[in-house]
Amino acid sequence: MKQIVECVPNFSEGRDASIIKAIADAIERVNGAKLLNVEPDKDYNRVVVTLAGEPEPVLEGAFQAMKTASELIDMRKHHGEHPRMGATDVVPFVPISHITMDECVRLAERFGERAGRELGIPIYLYANAARKPVRSKLPNIRKGEYEGLVEKLKDPEWKPDFGPDVFNDTVAKCGATATGARFFLIAYNINLATNNVDIADEIAFRIRESGRPKKDENGNTMKDAQGKVIRIPGSLKETQAKGILMEAQNITQVSMNLLNYLVTSMHMAYEACKKEAASLGTTVTGSEVVGLLPKDCLLMSGKFYAEKLGKNLTDESDLIQCAIDSMGLSQLAPFDPKKKIIDYMI
Repeated sequence: MKQIVECVPNFSEGRDASIIKAIADAIERVNGAKLLNVEPDKDYNRVVVTLAGEPEPVLEGAFQAMKTASELIDMRKHHGEHPRMGATDVVPFVPISHITMDECVRLAERFGERAGRELGIPIYLYANAARKPVRSKLPNIRKGEYEGLVEKLKDPEWKPDFGPDVFNDTVAKCGATATGARFFLIAYNINLATNNVDIADEIAFRIRESGRPKKDENGNTMKDAQGKVIRIPGSLKETQAKGILMEAQNITQVSMNLLNYLVTSMHMAYEACKKEAASLGTTVTGSEVVGLLPKDCLLMSGKFYAEKLGKNLTDESDLIQCAIDSMGLSQLAPFDPKKKIIDYMI
């Protein structure tokens, strides 16, 4: 049976259609690399691309896309709402069928070594490919973003796993990239009926696993005996979150990465945000998925809301539609299951 791996590279360009097309075309020129989805966001100024196939074509497709991005995107001119540190910001490999996580780790290592050597870009291994515990979480690697790379590369603790460790002309233009292997991540954003990003941030602090730093009575961040910041954890495990302003819609979002939907599902995240939003005087109006997601994830949410609504739904399509309607997944753009569910596209 064929091994199938998914790769979901994120690029720091969501506005220039010609650059986005060039990146997509680079993938489509690779025989065996199937381009499944291209999802740009103008406010984030970021495009999420999904490709899948057997390991070697996917590896080549991801590299050619990164090479194209390195030629066309200049990070010195980039501005957007989403945290980022490079023209190609992150390149995760995800096991889909008949391939192990360890094999995807080796793919990420090969990708990182080649990108560092041929493109001259600093590469950090993260998630299951991380070689240091502090690098397992992407926000840790991305801290300081592109603007912080000059100082980061001077720190021996942040020496890249591959590529240059100095801020040269290539790095100034392209930034740095993280690559790794991980479980199926769902990029899930929940829309709020407010343009106050402080409220969105407050909800993010309350729900994300990392929570927020604990403060003393004078407002100073508290640390333990080893000098590590003491944190108040949020309510949702395996969840990263941040408040984002969506200027085009004049709303804010709680922008989340659900790192393991079997631990924290979409409906759990949606309901948690509804509860916190109500306590802060606003409401949740809908949500969106960036990129693709597994069918199983939507079926879980469909069953949850069908039971909550007292509906006896057994048909797969009815359960999926119940999830779409209940979480307002079509509020900002139509949610087409045939184009958003990876099971239907491979």
